[in-house]
Amino acid sequence: MFFSVDEWDMDFISMEDFVQHVRSTLDNMYKKRDINTLKDFNKNLIDPVKLTFDSFTNNLDRKALINTEIIRQIDKSITNDIGAFHQYIFNYIDGWNVPKEGFDIENPTEKYFVELKNKHNTMNSSSSQKTYINLQNKILADSDATCMLVEIIAKRSQDIRWKVTVDKKLFNHEKIRRVSIDKFYEIATGDPLAFQKICSWLPITIKRINDEYKHEKAEEKVLDELLDVADTFMQGLYQQSFKSYNGFEDLNFKYIDELNRNELFT
Repeated sequence: MFFSVDEWDMDFISMEDFVQHVRSTLDNMYKKRDINTLKDFNKNLIDPVKLTFDSFTNNLDRKALINTEIIRQIDKSITNDIGAFHQYIFNYIDGWNVPKEGFDIENPTEKYFVELKNKHNTMNSSSSQKTYINLQNKILADSDATCMLVEIIAKRSQDIRWKVTVDKKLFNHEKIRRVSIDKFYEIATGDPLAFQKICSWLPITIKRINDEYKHEKAEEKVLDELLDVADTFMQGLYQQSFKSYNGFEDLNFKYIDELNRNELFT
């Protein structure tokens, strides 16, 4: 048993399903961390100028700087994994599912149809109009339907009419809603604290599953390879992207004696 049954307070999802869903998300995230060599690290060409600023302004040592760049390179894919975590958990909640096409989440029995977005400012005006028209078309086709734009990071907890301006005309409909994720969980589960409980259980679940993984320290491998091909760490970074540029084959930093106090230049 992963947790004590007496402690488990989420009636809308079983402990086994929740643990499996978190595990699946972690599996997908770790598959993206396939940067284990200097060649992998420089596959998309690093920006050594940005890394120079990062090193000083954020006080990063060599390993931390490499790790920060690795995280940056995989961040978009990981963001998609987190979006999938929020979406596909509804496959485990009675009455709800994630269809193969169409809406992000739906409850066909209760006729709820959902578009899920991460942040309140994710969509520009054109995207907002397109999404609203999609929800409006569903309402026109099925007058019993309720359509929602659900935002994970909303400005506030809310369940309100979604008002959108299309071609300078304001549209709003009682059954086209703009809903924060906590209010949506309340609608989906009947529990007003459902999302809070998800967030409360998430860290310990991740920790226990994460302890099962073998963690490779990719930054150590990349660092060793960088120091094999250059006199200093920072010189190695610049030569990865600028080696064919004029003068970068034997790049010498100014005031190197002063810079030598920083391990990045040793």
